[in-house]
Amino acid sequence: MANENKGNILNLIQKNLVGAIAIVVLVAMIVPTPKVIIDLLMVLNLALAITILLVVIYTPRASSFSSFPQIILFVTLFGLAINLSSTRLILSAQGTNLNSLHNTQSAMVQAFANIVAGNSLVIGFVFFIILIVVQVAVITKGAGRVSEVAARFTLDSMSVKQFDIDSQLQQGNITPEEAERKKEELRKDIDFYSNMDGASKFVSGNVMAGIFITVVNLIGGFIVGMVFHNLSFQESLGLYTTLTIGDGLLSQLPSFMLSFATGILVTGDKSDDTLGDKIIKEFTIDGVIYVITGAVLILMGVVFRSGTQFLLVPVGVILVWYGYTLTKNKKIEEAKVAAAQAAASNAPQTGQGSSAEADAVAPLDPLSLEIGFALIPLVDKDKGAELLERISRIRRESALDLGLPVPKIRIIDNMNLDPNEYCFKIRGIEAGRCKIRLGYYMCMNTGTVTEELKGEATRDPAFGMPAIWLPETQRSEAEQAGYVLVDSPTIIATHITEIIKAHAAEILGRKEVAVLVNEVKKDNPIVVDEVLNGDKRKFSYGEIEKILQGLLAEKVSIRNMVTILEAISNYGIITGNTWELIEKVREALGLQICMQYADSDRKLRVLQLSQDWSEKILEHAQYPSDGSRPYVAFDPVDGRAWIKSVSAAFGRVQALGYMPIIMCVSPVRQLVHSAIEREMPGVVVISDREMLSAVTSNGIGIEVLDEIKNEEGM
Repeated sequence: MANENKGNILNLIQKNLVGAIAIVVLVAMIVPTPKVIIDLLMVLNLALAITILLVVIYTPRASSFSSFPQIILFVTLFGLAINLSSTRLILSAQGTNLNSLHNTQSAMVQAFANIVAGNSLVIGFVFFIILIVVQVAVITKGAGRVSEVAARFTLDSMSVKQFDIDSQLQQGNITPEEAERKKEELRKDIDFYSNMDGASKFVSGNVMAGIFITVVNLIGGFIVGMVFHNLSFQESLGLYTTLTIGDGLLSQLPSFMLSFATGILVTGDKSDDTLGDKIIKEFTIDGVIYVITGAVLILMGVVFRSGTQFLLVPVGVILVWYGYTLTKNKKIEEAKVAAAQAAASNAPQTGQGSSAEADAVAPLDPLSLEIGFALIPLVDKDKGAELLERISRIRRESALDLGLPVPKIRIIDNMNLDPNEYCFKIRGIEAGRCKIRLGYYMCMNTGTVTEELKGEATRDPAFGMPAIWLPETQRSEAEQAGYVLVDSPTIIATHITEIIKAHAAEILGRKEVAVLVNEVKKDNPIVVDEVLNGDKRKFSYGEIEKILQGLLAEKVSIRNMVTILEAISNYGIITGNTWELIEKVREALGLQICMQYADSDRKLRVLQLSQDWSEKILEHAQYPSDGSRPYVAFDPVDGRAWIKSVSAAFGRVQALGYMPIIMCVSPVRQLVHSAIEREMPGVVVISDREMLSAVTSNGIGIEVLDEIKNEEGM
């Protein structure tokens, strides 16, 4: 019970601490405060300033410290309140002599004055003035300027960055969760730098107010000491100058640390490394730097002498030793990495006589990315290996989006390629290639460009959009002009993502099917057993593979493997035809398929296939005896009429701003798709039974925009 009460009290204090301190600040500005309380507040002010400075140093991103602008205001007013209370104490002191006046003053003020000034008021006053000048002219002014520039550039690039996030989401480079996280980070950056632009004025204003209060303390102290306390000029000078220096230091020292913290925060970048991590990383790049620096110091010590050699030479020797050690350790690490890579590439295969024989019979990689030598830095771990991280993300996103466990993508440097060219292969067969330029951005005009820039013309390899190459030095100019900028790793990653989506059916093999089935087996062993070991029908991995490939060929996600296997089990006892089973699985996934193409208002807008065309397609349908995919064998006249009818209907729907989706009766859905996919790849064909499943289970609406009629028969 005691611990519980203690915890409740601590929670109460934490919740109301800020409000209580705010009230204390307001009271301290108005009501005379005892010197003991003033000393305590001064200690708290110093502790708070040190804490804020350390928090800033250990904060990786500026926007992560989102409350900093408000803290600046709070701490500034807190310091000013203490300064006002201390000024009142200095000017309203009561005493009959110099000693009694000293005893009524703040112990903190006198202690700081004695430490800095000692027996010389001139030294203390000069030190105080230098501190003020450094704070005003260097730190506060610089931090304020950086805040202004950062706020302006952050706000100017806001729309471009938001569009870039939306573009990456639409291209499949990021998931909706990642897009929302990036937008939230962007909003935090915008809010933070906008607030900092104004908050930095509080810091500079605090310095000016401190200077004014110091002057008041000095002049007012002379008047009070000589007029009201009958002190001599020398006594008044000694007392009030000392108190002014101490009070000024105690007010300006926390302000100085706050200005310093502001400067550190606004001059930082947006990486996730703390200041200490970045300094260690950047100052240990090459040990040769320290060897040269140490050698220069040793040389200066030998030349200058006059006692300087006893400082310069030892420091130089230490730096040379550190640089040599750093270089040696780096070479050892590089040798280990090189040895590991050599061992991996030269490891003999079991049961093979030589490496030459091993290479001759080595199986093809399921997926491989071949790159020219100029693109090797993109996969070099010492230089960030940006592309490796993107490829890992592609594999994760494909698993989430399509349900496809993408095999590992092997990256190979191919000397036969152009230095700036890459080639993506699926089981040794080229699926796409492109030339890119390192050090350049691919800039695309998505309709928001206000000023066209000149650059080398090119095309986006993933979507075929026209673009231009611009060097990194023109990045800011291109962003302000409204271009969408894409760097080299993103170009390759986006291209690979689209290739995987287009060739998902080819990538899926028995190995991947086994992975999917085993994952289902962990939680649903019964449904797996029904499919693989059913009493009336047993399916092989090859048969399941064909069904899944049929789904992936039409961009249907196979992530819901439980439903897919249940449908196979339910209808496998009725038919053994793969293509009929694919249709049954699609009907089971009807809601998923319809939701994939429904608009934001949960409506599916479709083109309906007329009954005449449905009957004609059934008349010309061919069902191969070997169980391969059924197709439509139109005669030339009907074939031309079919393409003409579909093209005309597509044109009318596209004019309305919608993507053409064909709805037809279930028996002809697959035939319709096979009859149109060659002329219009990527076309979406949905059956009435798939739609019925979505409408009845989740309230999806259907709107028929037009009908595919026989144009020549009209």
